Amino acid sequence: MRGASLRVTSPRVAVLAAVHDHPHADTDSITGAVRGDLGVVVSLQAVYDVLRALTDAGLVRRIQPTGSVARYEARVGDNHHHVVCRWCGAISDVDCAVGYTPCLTAADDAGYQIDEAEVIYWGRCPECAATANAGSGG
Repeated sequence: MRGASLRVTSPRVAVLAAVHDHPHADTDSITGAVRGDLGVVVSLQAVYDVLRALTDAGLVRRIQPTGSVARYEARVGDNHHHVVCRWCGAISDVDCAVGYTPCLTAADDAGYQIDEAEVIYWGRCPECAATANAGSGG
């Protein structure tokens, strides 16, 4: 945090640890983890404020797939994407294509210097697929 010019406080350390320990967690889940870690009541607003500061400093990444609340992850500094289960909402990381990366080559960049692409793949996670296949007899 000091490297990002942020003052180190116990709520910030606890929130950052919660994001590391619970990738793609929402704010309520992070708040619960922080309260359990610190053993004190930390307001939801305080957690929102810390998440905003950590996101602005580039220490965490905020994602918000369509139809979902904001979620946070500690994997920053690379151009990875996400896959979301349409049935249970599970989210996993997906690495960007290696070598030539079409996701960073827009057909028309409108003059922008593109440095990140947000791609979300949608489908059915292995657990939901197994449940669906078991229910259909095969």
